[in-house]
Amino acid sequence: MIRKLETDRLLLRPFELSDANKVRLLAGDKDVASTTLAIPHPYPDGAAEQWIEAALQAAENGDRYAFAVVRKEDEELVGNMSIGIARHHNRAELAYWIGKPYWGQGYATEAARRMVQFGFEELELNRIHAAAMTKNPASYKVMINVGMKYEGTFPQHIMKWGQYEDLVFYGMMRTDLPKQMTFFI
Repeated sequence: MIRKLETDRLLLRPFELSDANKVRLLAGDKDVASTTLAIPHPYPDGAAEQWIEAALQAAENGDRYAFAVVRKEDEELVGNMSIGIARHHNRAELAYWIGKPYWGQGYATEAARRMVQFGFEELELNRIHAAAMTKNPASYKVMINVGMKYEGTFPQHIMKWGQYEDLVFYGMMRTDLPKQMTFFI
């Protein structure tokens, strides 16, 4: 069982089946789905429940940790912050989405910083990376804000809704963290 993580304004906790309706509502928004690599639109019935169950099992296996990003002030679910582990290589991929009503409030950056800390300090990873569509600069701004460095652009790397999309990749290694850097908790 994964434990809860905290930041100043947020609680990152395991998803619960009771979150399914909110996940479907937020992730199923066309604007959210269009900027992610894997979220479908329209969001199929039952998909949120299946995804939550799979996420809980993956966490039990240590393969992926998906956290519900929840505001402390009102316990409102605002998004997802996940880290998928490639244990053999001691690295992980950071992935996230924030519901459209909560865009522009710094929640993704705040939660991503905590996930980077979790990855390096608790999972003892060597490397964390992330990818975003080039048409989603808000996403790679989060990557930059947590200390990741640009690693390259892969032209027409994925197909989303019948269109090829370019992906931009960012990453960091444990050694990239400045000695004086302290994470806000």
